[in-house]
Amino acid sequence: MAVLMMQGTGSDVGKSVLVAGLCRALANRGLSVRPFKPQNMSNNAAVTSDGGEIGRAQALQALACRADLHSDMNPVLLKPQADHTAQLIVHGKVRGTLGAANFREARRPLLPEVLESYHRLKAQCDIMLVEGAGSPAEINLRAGDIANMGFAHAARLPVLLIGDIDRGGVIASIVGTRAVLDPADAAMIRGFLINKFRGDPALFEDGYRQIEALSGWRGYGVLPWLAASAHLPSEDGVVLERRPPGADGRVKVACPILPRIANFDDLDPLKAESAVDLVMVPPGQPIPGDAALVILPGSKATLADMAALRAEGWDHDIIAHHRRGGHVMGICGGYQMLGERIADPHGLEGPAGTIAGLGLLETETVMTPAKTVRQVEGVALDAAFSGYEIHMGQTTGPATSRPFARLGESGTPDGAISADGRVIGSYVHGALASTALRAALLARLGMTTDGLDHGARVDTALDAIAEAMERHLDVDAMIALAQEAA
Repeated sequence: MAVLMMQGTGSDVGKSVLVAGLCRALANRGLSVRPFKPQNMSNNAAVTSDGGEIGRAQALQALACRADLHSDMNPVLLKPQADHTAQLIVHGKVRGTLGAANFREARRPLLPEVLESYHRLKAQCDIMLVEGAGSPAEINLRAGDIANMGFAHAARLPVLLIGDIDRGGVIASIVGTRAVLDPADAAMIRGFLINKFRGDPALFEDGYRQIEALSGWRGYGVLPWLAASAHLPSEDGVVLERRPPGADGRVKVACPILPRIANFDDLDPLKAESAVDLVMVPPGQPIPGDAALVILPGSKATLADMAALRAEGWDHDIIAHHRRGGHVMGICGGYQMLGERIADPHGLEGPAGTIAGLGLLETETVMTPAKTVRQVEGVALDAAFSGYEIHMGQTTGPATSRPFARLGESGTPDGAISADGRVIGSYVHGALASTALRAALLARLGMTTDGLDHGARVDTALDAIAEAMERHLDVDAMIALAQEAA
């Protein structure tokens, strides 16, 4: 059984994408492959076939492997909330809430459960690719670590270190990682690869050899900037700040970037439409007055994000937008914000309390301990779609008599539509990936869709990344290294 762990010199160096690309490359070679991430921290989650939730990156990697999503692929998931706490998900289910101060103590006992998932997956495939979290250079977090070197030691895995040359200082980041690591940890790292190189890789030949000489690690290749990665869903909210502004001549769709924004890849299919200018509105800026549609995304802390929305003055922008005849859509937490009030009597997402919503739908939401986590299919706006639900809270009120969607064979109602038809709320994530539903929504704005198959677009991007990795990296040597795993 072959296993290879990929860690990075820091966050956002491309670990998730490279693991996904390598998963697809190995699957294209005819191997049975599974992804694994011991511990993840993200508010972007996916629903698994066994009714649990895992990080979106592991969902993408499972897609790259052409494998069903399973909670074992990400046994520990932390979902940050509003008051310096995080919801703890273990084996796909809510285990409780952790504060920033007590997580270091709480994580150590989780290692046996992480190893249980690891061994179950390992028995199902020819090769497993393990993704680290953050960086092993964060030696202040080493004690009790289950995400990087702590896991590598426990499972006795060879490690490759990824450096991001686009951000600069890649020589120092790799060699510096070697310098700060404990010798036993440094010995687990067997090589490195360079990611996000722009231009002719031959220009970095001297630097590449200097890293080898200074670190004592073998290089496994230099990967160019992968344009196809822009077509993949991102798990890290930092990318929201890097999306370029749209071009003129398109219909504007605006989405405010809330502090605990979740599952923002719901908007990726809209971003890909040539007629849509998707504007992610950062704090400190008003929602554009010429937007045709404002979308409120999912949230991990709805009451806190509603308060943040109001503090930014975005509530006034949205209400004025609606009064001018504009359309508004809320997904999951965003749907809850569209109602008249949101109550969290048990303090499930932060301090207990109640907050007024935008009042655009005649609904109110009460947070309840039971969490809905399921994959769904349904019909909305006369179009079939599939998606998933991950939410706490029950929403009721007169507007729910006009549901947005009907789910399953029984036609269970979901969401609500305002009496004027210009405000829509739904608990379903991923629905806009349906070409037919996306076309129906855009038709309400007087637009036509490109007819893109979002799933096929992602799949094509994975194949392109896999092909680039085969061309620029020593994949055969990486497989041989993986075969050295215990």
